[in-house]
Amino acid sequence: MSEKKVLRKGYTTGTHTVAAFRSCLDTFLITNSQTTTKTNKIDNDDLDVTKGCEIVVSLDFDIENFLLNPTFQKPQIFSCKTNSLEIYAGLGVGVVTKKGLKIQAPYPAINPAPLEAMQEYFEIKTKNKENLHLKCCVSVTNGQEIAKQTANLKVGVLEGISILGTTGIVKPVSSSAYIDSVKTEIEFAIQNNYETIYFTLGNSAFKVACSKANEEAIIEIGNFIYDSVELATKQNAKEVIFLCGIGKMTKVYQGFKNTHNRFGVIDFTKLQLDIKENLGYEVDIEATLTVKGISQELEKVGLLDAFYEMITKKANEQIKQWFKTSNVKAIILEQKEVLGW
Repeated sequence: MSEKKVLRKGYTTGTHTVAAFRSCLDTFLITNSQTTTKTNKIDNDDLDVTKGCEIVVSLDFDIENFLLNPTFQKPQIFSCKTNSLEIYAGLGVGVVTKKGLKIQAPYPAINPAPLEAMQEYFEIKTKNKENLHLKCCVSVTNGQEIAKQTANLKVGVLEGISILGTTGIVKPVSSSAYIDSVKTEIEFAIQNNYETIYFTLGNSAFKVACSKANEEAIIEIGNFIYDSVELATKQNAKEVIFLCGIGKMTKVYQGFKNTHNRFGVIDFTKLQLDIKENLGYEVDIEATLTVKGISQELEKVGLLDAFYEMITKKANEQIKQWFKTSNVKAIILEQKEVLGW
């Protein structure tokens, strides 16, 4: 038997930024001239678009020597005795332009934890200095392109990625970066007074939701059903509509908290028994082991709408069993016309 692969942990963009800042400041205090430090985000076994990105930290007395994010911004300013540090978003690091995020507009999209760590190190290293006023620029090479793969634009973080991190560690295959993004989007939607939040799984579901709501209220949750509903429940979202295709919804009703295939496949024997019990019809699972195939068979005998209703009802019952909430409503994509969508 082969040994189980040990999955690699990694470090957040915030941790890398703090490390680069510390090195940059140490060098600056020796040379007393413009200094730049670069680091590449360590690869790991998480699903994160920022893996391998180059983070650049520069220090100088004057911001004129920096290439800043073109979006209007105010720097984060830290003062210690007679010394001060101003932190700017350079090219590839976003600037916050809307309310509802951890950082207020119009400041660099650098989360509080890395900011605090940078400020603490500045205080330690400059405690014997006087009247030292430094400007710091944090950039990410090609950050504008990387940001297109994130939800930054939707939540008003412009022209770059966010520098994230709380614990500093990225756990492997936890997909923590994706879940953190979902959490941020939920917080944003609630802060911006959206009564209903839409969770979508798949491009088709997203397009349908866009016909019903502002994109700011629509969150693509990937396969993270349980995690996303749990986040919305903890944040007291008033109403969540979860929209996906019948295949994935069948997994939800069968108790799958994550609908990715690596977490298991649909139990077609159970599905066959449930159809027989609820619809009085026995489908031929030997002929097809796909939900689509079963749908086509049931359509021929006039039971398709009843099948949709069964799956929807059972999925909603499963969600309520998980969270004891009535604020989440599951709708299968194929049934949107039936429900007046």
